[in-house]
Amino acid sequence: MKTYGIPLLAAALLAVPTAASASDEADIRALREEVARMRASYEKRIDALEQRLVQAESKAASAETVAARAETAAATPPPSAPVGTNAFNPNISLILSGLYSNLSKDPAGYQITGFHLPSGPLGDITPKRGFSLAESELGISANIDQLFYGAMNFSIHPDDTVSTEEAFVQTTTLPHGLTLKTGRWFSGIGYLNEQHAHTWDFVDAPLTYQAFVGGQFNNDGVQLRWLAPTDTFLEIGAEVGRGANYPGTGRNKNGSGASAIFAHVGDDIGASNSWRAGLSLLATSPQDRLWDGVDAAGTTVSNSFTGNSKLWIADGVWKWSPNGNANSTNFKLQGEYLRRVEGGNTVYDLKAASFGATAASYAATQSGWYLQGIYQFAPYWRVGLRTERLDIGAVDYGVNNAHVLRPEYSPERNSLMVDFNPSEFSRIRLQFAEDKSRQGVTDNQVFLQYQMSLGAHGAHRF
Repeated sequence: MKTYGIPLLAAALLAVPTAASASDEADIRALREEVARMRASYEKRIDALEQRLVQAESKAASAETVAARAETAAATPPPSAPVGTNAFNPNISLILSGLYSNLSKDPAGYQITGFHLPSGPLGDITPKRGFSLAESELGISANIDQLFYGAMNFSIHPDDTVSTEEAFVQTTTLPHGLTLKTGRWFSGIGYLNEQHAHTWDFVDAPLTYQAFVGGQFNNDGVQLRWLAPTDTFLEIGAEVGRGANYPGTGRNKNGSGASAIFAHVGDDIGASNSWRAGLSLLATSPQDRLWDGVDAAGTTVSNSFTGNSKLWIADGVWKWSPNGNANSTNFKLQGEYLRRVEGGNTVYDLKAASFGATAASYAATQSGWYLQGIYQFAPYWRVGLRTERLDIGAVDYGVNNAHVLRPEYSPERNSLMVDFNPSEFSRIRLQFAEDKSRQGVTDNQVFLQYQMSLGAHGAHRF
């Protein structure tokens, strides 16, 4: 026992410091690893703070640069052309519209009984039977600089002809609520006239617009609007222009051939209702305005009118949507009353007039109205009903009363439509109409229409 006790005790004594030394080394290694982790985390946080500082300094420098540029721009005249990445990249929109028409009566030679429709393409306002391209539209618009905005709209017609609906320059910074527009534009008279065809709630324009402005009146000239600085919407406008379109005609003269004034007022009623009402006057001076008609002998003759034409329009619209949210359901009631007074001279049967016939006096007061309601009963779906009527009024052809027919008839039409709108860019519409605009003729009409909008398009008017 004594022989082995001493060596074992020595071994135990030697092992104690060795174990202690190993434990200390493990602790030191753990501390070193913790310090390394803290240093790495600290460096990452420092790097993040440094990056935020660099970004803040960069933004501050950019703001100073923009401010300096603004001060420079304010101190120098505007450039002759816009400068920037969008200077040569205007907004472009394309409205594609197609139509299938099923008409129970032949639309060839269409006339509204008792009313002078314009001769030529403007008078061709009834869709053709079968498939056709409806009025499609190509629009280009952009801010020209800090003072002006410009736009142009081309209309592509079913007969493959193209016309310029609008091409105008408009101010953007006039003081006191004033806006000046010059070029070609849809007149601000009435409610429907200023709206492009693809925004209409029915396939066709009301009979009143067909009879009194050839579907829609645009003008070449100058328009000035004033928007009152009031809580209630109040707008007053005045126009002067060439007046080349029906009910006017192109005239080889200085000055203007048409003028118009209009006023619109509107407001909200609570959170769910809004309204707008207006009164307009359009005055034109047509010269040799052609129109075709049937005389007392049943012969189709061409005639002309020269004189003065004044068209009064009273319009109103009321819109309802629950708490102002029109996404799911809404209702719109819209109507207009038009009254035209014309006086001057007519030449009956221009072919016979070439052999020495003379002009006779002419005076007419005619009117018409339409009323329509549009109800969105579910998301994407709307239904609408329109009723309309024309009053032939008092018409006097002077010494030609014995030759020109003056029927005692009131043209009318009723239309029902339903449309599906998957988005604000697409619409598919089905429309039924009972058209009695021709005396003794009832034309039962069915239309199937699509309208697709591509590209950037401005907001629609109220």
